[in-house]
Amino acid sequence: MHIIRVALDIPIDTLFDYLLPGASTQIIGTRVQVPFGKKLVVGVVIEIAANSSVPLSKLKAATHVFSDIPPLSIASLDLLRFCSNYYHRPLGEVVMSIFPSRLRNVKPFIQKPNTISWFRLTNAGRIANTSPAAIRGIIRCRLLTLLNKSDVIKDSEVKKLGLNAFKILEEFITLGWVEKIPNILISPVTISLEPTLTLEQELVFNTVSAEINRFNTWLLHGITGSGKTEIYLRLISLQLLQGKQTLVLIPEISLTPQLEGIFRKRFPTSILINLHSRLNASERTNGWLQAQEGKAEIILGTRLAVFTPLPKLGLIIVDEEQDSSFKQQDGLCYSARDMAIFRAKYTNVPIILGSATPSLESYYNAINGRYRMLRLSSRAVTNAALPTVRCIDIRTIKVKEGLSETLITSLEKCLSLKQQSLVFINRRGYAPVLMCKSCAWMATCQRCTSRLVVHLREKKLRCHYCGHEELIGHACPKCGDQDIAPFGYGTQRVETALTEFFPNARILRIDHDSTRKKNIWGGMLKDIQEQRVDILVGTQILAKGHDFPNLALVGILNSDASLYSTSFRAAEHLFAQLIQVAGRAGRSDIAGEVLIQTRFPDHPLYCALHQNNYDSLTKILLSEREMACFPPFTYQALLRAEATQISTALDFLKNAAATAIPFKYVEIFDPVPAQMTRFKGMERAHLLTQSTSRKKLQEFLALWYKKIQMLPARNVRWLIDVDPLEF
Repeated sequence: MHIIRVALDIPIDTLFDYLLPGASTQIIGTRVQVPFGKKLVVGVVIEIAANSSVPLSKLKAATHVFSDIPPLSIASLDLLRFCSNYYHRPLGEVVMSIFPSRLRNVKPFIQKPNTISWFRLTNAGRIANTSPAAIRGIIRCRLLTLLNKSDVIKDSEVKKLGLNAFKILEEFITLGWVEKIPNILISPVTISLEPTLTLEQELVFNTVSAEINRFNTWLLHGITGSGKTEIYLRLISLQLLQGKQTLVLIPEISLTPQLEGIFRKRFPTSILINLHSRLNASERTNGWLQAQEGKAEIILGTRLAVFTPLPKLGLIIVDEEQDSSFKQQDGLCYSARDMAIFRAKYTNVPIILGSATPSLESYYNAINGRYRMLRLSSRAVTNAALPTVRCIDIRTIKVKEGLSETLITSLEKCLSLKQQSLVFINRRGYAPVLMCKSCAWMATCQRCTSRLVVHLREKKLRCHYCGHEELIGHACPKCGDQDIAPFGYGTQRVETALTEFFPNARILRIDHDSTRKKNIWGGMLKDIQEQRVDILVGTQILAKGHDFPNLALVGILNSDASLYSTSFRAAEHLFAQLIQVAGRAGRSDIAGEVLIQTRFPDHPLYCALHQNNYDSLTKILLSEREMACFPPFTYQALLRAEATQISTALDFLKNAAATAIPFKYVEIFDPVPAQMTRFKGMERAHLLTQSTSRKKLQEFLALWYKKIQMLPARNVRWLIDVDPLEF
């Protein structure tokens, strides 16, 4: 019997010793089933030990060794160890979090054989596909359109068209319109026609490809529409030709359909998988295993995909690297972007950080030589130019339902020219506040320090933080007055107003509420691309990465709200958001215009936006950050605590501060309540530490973490958030 040390998903920072007969070094990284308390749990073998602090007579034995999947590689385990050490979370929690839910189950996973069938249109099919019999029915039309657009299609693409798609496909095969192709005839790398690169794109591609087989952190700073995606595609094609895998990280699930479509069109015979939270358990597990076995060539995923085992990794791409969604805000508070950089360095592969508005940290690293800067300063499509940006001063004019006369006129003009428009307001629901006009009462959430948002169509008030819902009352609960009304504007209210102004326009609202159902977002994108929509109303879901060639106008509402924020990152985030949403306009040969309704038209941020001058604003923001000793000039960590009473959380933080050993170059601030003090029924507080040296801060945190673990914390949940984005 040998002693194995197993990582378990337990909130205790230790490995657990078990006995296993005949254990060897090959067992490291393997999933095992072990008894823990009164139940059986799954863990991963991290080490083989010569002895244990627990007497051998008291050690329990592992009950099962899973052989259904390959063990985690040493490289994967080292990545997870680094994550555990840097973010000060138990190794077991980090290791087990990377597995799909099916692989954390005590039942062995039976993987279904992954066979792919290929189909293509015959000459007879090309001749017949315009006949009335061929185009009768929506699924038939979609299937023929798909076959016409691609040289070959996969069975998985047919499946997405509808329940009857395979039946219709079989009918086409019987008619001789479609033929099935043996896998052996499919080239391992089929690259469709590539557009001609601009001089800037060619320079960027040649620079990176010359060093494609070694680690570099490239910051690709390209304006919206400059062709960053085409650079990604060219670099991915190099990896495919070498038999290597590419990991592409995106900040939001909403970006998946369009990017996946672009990748599949360029590389129709390559195996591409998605990894994100909207997949069901089987889909996520099958994709994860394809990646781990080296079969998946392109891995497209959100932040957790950064930990996916990839034995043939050759390139990492982080698109929209500035996006705060790459940072986990609870539990294991890791940054997927920063973990991707460490992984690239460890495996000696290049990493591309792409953005039209790089984060200040990345920009600072680039101008100081830590990253290598690449620039794309013009749009890739011939005759496409950046949209003109104009501020509408709403201090001096009246607005109707939140819309100025200037914006309404511009929308009307676009409709007459059969061009698309986008009205952007980053607030979903009908209105952000329900208020009594008599006593100024406002509907608030009892579980969070926030107001309840009015959802008028459902006749409900909803908290967008905890999900609490209640019906809209008929009278003020404080004074009894029935004159209660919604104040402010959300996407639903703007949609209603636009419907009244333009009754014949095809209006589509896109926000978290309207895209909640699985696969609905892909259909919406298709409607936009095929110009079955005139006016879009949406939140930040529409701001990044989407290419709408017929979109000529962007109207931006309520952006001033971010200027009142207490966060020192607010200006940076607002500018990035506005640049992104403005960049949706004028991406082809249609001139684009952006109208921003604001009470501060002379604000430096709007001036920089008008001039599309990211560098000038960055200099201002970096100067402010340096004077205030904020990142990137310092490194920060928050000790967060939450309890049912705010006094309990604050007392815990005071005790934690008292245990801290004074450390040179490390500053510890007093504990304070969090900005949103109450969240999901818990009271929250935090304590900030910072240092001008990342190394010194980490040394301090490592010692402090051990001392905090020894504090009594029965009624308190706590964690250390390294490099926090939100206070």
